[in-house]
Amino acid sequence: MTVVEEMHERYGATFETRAGRRIVRDYGRPERTHRAVRKGAAVIEMGYGVVVVEGDDRVEFVDNAVSNRVPDADSEGVYALLLDPQGRIETDMYVYNAGERLLCFTPPERAEPLIDDWSDKVFIQDVSIQDASTEFGVFGVHGPQSTEKVASVLNGAAAPEPALTFVRGSMGDEGVTVIAGDGLAGEEGYEVVCAADDAERVFETLLTNGMNAPPFGYATWETLTAEAGTPLFDTELEGKVPNVLGLRNALDFEKGCYVGQEVVSKVENRGQPSKRLVGLRPEAVPESGAAVFDGDSSVGEVTRGVASPSLEEPIALALVDFDLDADAVTVRVDGAEVDADVTALPFVEGSDASRRLPAYLARE
Repeated sequence: MTVVEEMHERYGATFETRAGRRIVRDYGRPERTHRAVRKGAAVIEMGYGVVVVEGDDRVEFVDNAVSNRVPDADSEGVYALLLDPQGRIETDMYVYNAGERLLCFTPPERAEPLIDDWSDKVFIQDVSIQDASTEFGVFGVHGPQSTEKVASVLNGAAAPEPALTFVRGSMGDEGVTVIAGDGLAGEEGYEVVCAADDAERVFETLLTNGMNAPPFGYATWETLTAEAGTPLFDTELEGKVPNVLGLRNALDFEKGCYVGQEVVSKVENRGQPSKRLVGLRPEAVPESGAAVFDGDSSVGEVTRGVASPSLEEPIALALVDFDLDADAVTVRVDGAEVDADVTALPFVEGSDASRRLPAYLARE
């Protein structure tokens, strides 16, 4: 969902609709902006849903619902999941403690269902929940020079660290909050949050003031995150048990009960899930859902395939049998089976590593 659509149009954006939300797909040459992120810094408008939780019991209420421990301290955040009773992911989210309120950043289509679900569970607690998705602009700044880029335009604060902590300052005359990213693109990164009314001026500042940084869209975000081995909600996470993806950064096994915890704990205690996420380097780009074979045996399916601008060849992420022991497999593309090497993740090593890349996936 974009709050600065006219500005995107001036920069030559092409739009598409996902989950009922209008987003920027690209600015004409997504592979060029991909390389700009890998070499320097570039800016994307992120299409989050934003759910605000207020009231004296806000931290306890959300902490009881999600898979990770919600921070008590202002200016801290956490990546967390909302699970169903079978332990499957209903949504992922970032939960930020902003003092008098919690801000929950969700996939855009999951904000309304989350509000409905949580509103039904408020009884005597002092909690109020509202959709604030149209009240904020959120811009990602990614690349090995993103720290320098943010420092060149941020007033009143230094770039925050570690991941998912944030600082408050200004860019020009507009107040902003800058959040340290968790490396989803495989590069250093930040998210700049501002009021929707200030978003055009903040976006212009990020593009043209200080160090220049070109804009990029979700076509580039898809190739960056694929190269980084980052599982995303729409393609890898929705409906999966989180252990399958190795999302230990989203799970706290010592906190109190939450929906789905028993299933997650059982899988963890068994030592390994039935599936795991791997990287493939096939001879052609497969579609999501394409079957993966080890000889004549079906061993999994592709979750996402792209043409990698960095490697200049096709790559794919796939969920396969955990005990698959093969250096090469075949993948069904356009009705035919093509060869594919099984490879360690990430495909491309940048200035940071995705926090969603678990230990069993990481390169030695």
